[in-house]
Amino acid sequence: MKKLLLGDEAIAQGAMDAGLSGVYAYPGTPSTEITEYIQMSPLAKERGIHRLWSTNEKTAMEEALGMSYMGKRALVCMKHVGMNVCADAFVNSGMTGVNGGVVVLAADDPSMHSSQDKQDSRFYGKFAMIPTFEPSSQQEAYDMIQKAFDYSEQQKLPVLMRVTTRMAHSRAVVECVDAPRQQNDLNYNAVAANWVLLPANARRRNDIVTAQQAELEEDAANSAYNKYMEGTDHSLGIIASGIAYNYVRECYPTDCPYPILKISQYPLPKKLVRRMLDECDKVLIVEEGQPFIEDMVRGVAESKNIMGRLTGELPRTGELNPDVVKKALGMQTGECYAPCEDVAPRPPALCQGCGHRDVYAALNEVLKEYDNPRVFGDIGCYTLGFLPPFRAIHSCVDMGASITMAKGASDAGQWPAVAVIGDSTFTHSGMTGLLDAINENADITVIISDNLTTGMTGGQDSAGTNKFEAICRGLGLSEDHLKVVVPLPKNMPEITQIIRDEINYHGTSVIIPRRECMQTLQRHLKQKKAK
Repeated sequence: MKKLLLGDEAIAQGAMDAGLSGVYAYPGTPSTEITEYIQMSPLAKERGIHRLWSTNEKTAMEEALGMSYMGKRALVCMKHVGMNVCADAFVNSGMTGVNGGVVVLAADDPSMHSSQDKQDSRFYGKFAMIPTFEPSSQQEAYDMIQKAFDYSEQQKLPVLMRVTTRMAHSRAVVECVDAPRQQNDLNYNAVAANWVLLPANARRRNDIVTAQQAELEEDAANSAYNKYMEGTDHSLGIIASGIAYNYVRECYPTDCPYPILKISQYPLPKKLVRRMLDECDKVLIVEEGQPFIEDMVRGVAESKNIMGRLTGELPRTGELNPDVVKKALGMQTGECYAPCEDVAPRPPALCQGCGHRDVYAALNEVLKEYDNPRVFGDIGCYTLGFLPPFRAIHSCVDMGASITMAKGASDAGQWPAVAVIGDSTFTHSGMTGLLDAINENADITVIISDNLTTGMTGGQDSAGTNKFEAICRGLGLSEDHLKVVVPLPKNMPEITQIIRDEINYHGTSVIIPRRECMQTLQRHLKQKKAK
């Protein structure tokens, strides 16, 4: 059966066809479509596959480990910065091992289209000593995730699968199996001594996993996904990984004159690398992201002439494309055209009618009354409040950092210190920071701008919807300093007065402006009209 699928969709379909029992994820571009595809799948509904969003990436990873403990197959999905959030559970999962297969899908964003950094998730696989797969096409992504689940159960280790934006969001025809594999039965084969990471158990498991590395590398050298392709001209050899391999093939639609080593399974197959180094005068390494392979090959190559991102043949920043690769190979690129001068740039902006706009308008109005106010922002569409016309926030570092940074600034003597955080981000990573602030009665004002959805990634359900007042009370916030407002222009006098009052209260206070996101509101109105 053939389907036209995004890379993300091919991964989702492959996971279901591999006997998936649960997907655990927090939305983040470019990984979101994997979970959404499973959520919309008739097969997932028929089989009762778990497919609800998790509160954050750490909870997703731990929930998947719980499913694995019981013998079933679980998929964890996130963007690259989500790997930082789940790192504690992810790295330790290499020590516990798995019972049912676990695949952790990390979708990297090398050009930072919607991200605060361009980290390369392959480093996490090496760091945790677990095998890593990196597909080079949609078909390979579909096939590979099924292999990854099998390999996870064979080696009793989780598998990291890494894709990048262009792989995740481009389409191709994929040949799918006609009969999906059945889900694993519930079993009690998990060995408790492997999963209880007391130091004695952890040291024993560390010895076992370390000893496995030679076998994992040998498997990579013999993998069908790692291929050494002969060439007639040995003045140059090319090592290409993941989607970058496709770019190399586009440069040579028929036959490449140079030997090519395609790498899509790690640990790095040093045997194949040494073969290329022995046979070729120079080696060009083409990989998306950071110079991950290049660094390791330099360790193998000693004085060999290695070219890539570190030596300037390929750019150190941004995404690759076939033209960039052609330049590195000394080939002529196609004609380029300058941007049309008649097209004006359109920077992103908050939607017209968005409640965040009214929040920032009110906040700016009040903060004019104070000397040197500081507003600490967070990850979400409301981060656009940094741009004109509002220019309302002074920082945005990572999920949940608004509250903790405001507290730290207050500890340093800053006043007023205001935190602006969204509803989904608050439940993702903000609650613990608010608990710190409440425990010390920090002199900060926290604004939880609640648009009743996870707006930035397309309107997924938010874990804390209709629970924020209860959460704040449960954390110990004074009822007198928990305020809820409706952000509309007509309510501006009320909102500004509440903000002013809570700033002037020298302790921790929370204001919750609540109004539905304009995008999801329009969607809901259309659905209601259709009914």
